[in-house]
Amino acid sequence: MISRRALLGVSLAILVPLLGYLIVDHYGKNVVPVPGYYIFEKVDTIRNNGKVTYDSVFHQVKDFRLKNQLGQEVSMKDLEGKVLLVDFFFTSCPSICPTLTKNLKMVQDAYIKNDTLLQILSFSVDPERDSVDKLRQYGYQHQINPDNWWLLTGSKKEIYDLARNEFFVSVTQGDGGPDDFIHTEKLVLIDKNRNIRGYYNGLDSNDIKRVASDIATLHLAKDRHRPGFIAFLKKLFSMEN
Repeated sequence: MISRRALLGVSLAILVPLLGYLIVDHYGKNVVPVPGYYIFEKVDTIRNNGKVTYDSVFHQVKDFRLKNQLGQEVSMKDLEGKVLLVDFFFTSCPSICPTLTKNLKMVQDAYIKNDTLLQILSFSVDPERDSVDKLRQYGYQHQINPDNWWLLTGSKKEIYDLARNEFFVSVTQGDGGPDDFIHTEKLVLIDKNRNIRGYYNGLDSNDIKRVASDIATLHLAKDRHRPGFIAFLKKLFSMEN
């Protein structure tokens, strides 16, 4: 069970920086830090009316097609407009995964029932054993809301390729074969444009508070038609009927 004190800490981690962001955003520019970009790839040259400018291009996570705990085939295209929080786990893990799941549950609970702001993606690194039925049971056991938290299974090669070459959570080499194994405590924050915006230790309570705050900041930072502060809070914490 998640303690109310721990959940309150995560919720406050969202509210305090968010209030500061909105105040500073109203009165000034470039003061409140927004999560930066990770995994630089190249520099684009832009020519416009004889003027040449340069723009840094950062890694954009590619699409995938896997099954969630409800047996639905899902992809990144189903998640347009959402901030994503990603981890890698397996249901029989006796070490770090229970704590990862508990901490992600606090983040989910901090955003309550609103599934338009955040989607949590937990990729099984043992997909051959983690069938849809097993993931469904795991989700029920841990009170995971499938509306905004998917437990994903499918091709091991595809999942391991995503882990290594799209989310960059492992520096080991491998081909997703029977002897290949990835085990990591990292959480990865992905913005609405599928750029990586942060890495966090999913076992560290301070990092959990930090990622909860960064999710809210990212949601507002790219929304030019953002609502008023009270309206946003109602949406964030599902206070509206």
